[in-house]
Amino acid sequence: MLTRTKLARAAALGPVVVDVAGTTLTTREVERILHPMTGAVILFTRNYENAGQLLALTGAIHALRPGILVCVDHEGGRVQRFREGFTEIPAMSEFRRFGDDAPELLFAAGFVLASELRACGVDMSFTPVLDLDYGRSGVIGSRSLGATPAEVARNARGLIAGLTAAGMANCGKHFPGHGWAQADSHVAMPEDDREREAVLEDLSLYRALSGELTSVMTAHVAYRGFGGATATYAPELLTSVLRGSLGFTGLVFSDDLSMKGAGTNDAPVERAERALVSGCDMVLHCNHPEEADDILALLDWKRPAAFTERLARLMPDGGDPLTLDELRRTALWQSAHEKLSAAGLLTE
Repeated sequence: MLTRTKLARAAALGPVVVDVAGTTLTTREVERILHPMTGAVILFTRNYENAGQLLALTGAIHALRPGILVCVDHEGGRVQRFREGFTEIPAMSEFRRFGDDAPELLFAAGFVLASELRACGVDMSFTPVLDLDYGRSGVIGSRSLGATPAEVARNARGLIAGLTAAGMANCGKHFPGHGWAQADSHVAMPEDDREREAVLEDLSLYRALSGELTSVMTAHVAYRGFGGATATYAPELLTSVLRGSLGFTGLVFSDDLSMKGAGTNDAPVERAERALVSGCDMVLHCNHPEEADDILALLDWKRPAAFTERLARLMPDGGDPLTLDELRRTALWQSAHEKLSAAGLLTE
C-alpha cells in the first residue's frame, strides 16, 4: 500500500545500493548509509551468523535511515544467503516437475521465504528469476522457473503471490534475459547472439507480468539484436521496450556494476551515471567499498519525477513483523511449510 509515510521516506533516499562487510556496522559504513545518495543496502552470506544477529543488523540500518530498503538475493537453491535458522527453499527448477500444480507450491515457497526474511528485518529479496532455461547458461541453470515464456510467467505468478501475501515486493531478473548467453556476467561479458525478434519473443512473459512486477533488474548481457548493447546501458531496451511496449511502471535496478559484465573501462561513477541515464532507477555496486564511496561522492543525479513513488512501492507496510518463533506458530506459515514438505521439496 502506498502511503504518505512511505513517500516521505522515499523522497529522502537516493539511487545507490551499497553493501556492508560484516555482521555489525563500522563507523565508515554508518556514514555510507547516511549519505543522501544511498537508497538501499544489500546483504550477503558474510553478514549472517544467526537470526538474532541479522535482526540486530537490519534494525541498526533502519534506525539510521527510516525507509531505507534492506535487500538480499534469497531465491532458494544455491542462491540463498541465510541458511541456519531459515527454511531451505529448493531451487526453482525443482518446482517445474509439478506442472500445473507448481504455482500453488511456489506460492507456499514465496510466502515462507518472504515471511522469514521479514521477521528478521529484511525488506526485499531480488526474486523471481525470469530467465528462460535454454540449457545453455550455467549461472542460471536450476534457478530458472521454466523453459518457455508461458511456463515462467505461470510459475512466477505463483511465487510473486506468495511474496505479496507475506508483505514483500518482488524483483524480476535479469531483463531482458540471461538464459541464452552462456558466460557468467560476474566474471565475463556474456553475449546473446540471437536476432532481435527472438529476444522480443522471450519478453512476452514481462508483458504478462507487467501488472504484478514491482521492480526488475537488468542483465549485464550484450545483445547482438540490439546493436551489441549491454542491457544495463541500453535506453532502447530499458525505455522503449520495457517502459514503452511492455508497459512496465515499476523500479529498475541495475545488476552489480562491479561485475565484469558491467564493463571495466569506465570509472565506477561513470558506469553508474550511464546506467541511470539509460533507464535504471537504482544502481548496485558491491564488494568494493572505496569504489562505492567514489560513486556516492561524485554521482551527478537529478531525481526523476517517478523515482520516489517507484521506490516507495517497494517498502513493506508499517508495523513490526512477527518474530520467527511467532511466525512459525501461525496457521499460514505452518500450512505453507506442510505443503512444501508433503511434496518432498524440503530436506528437513
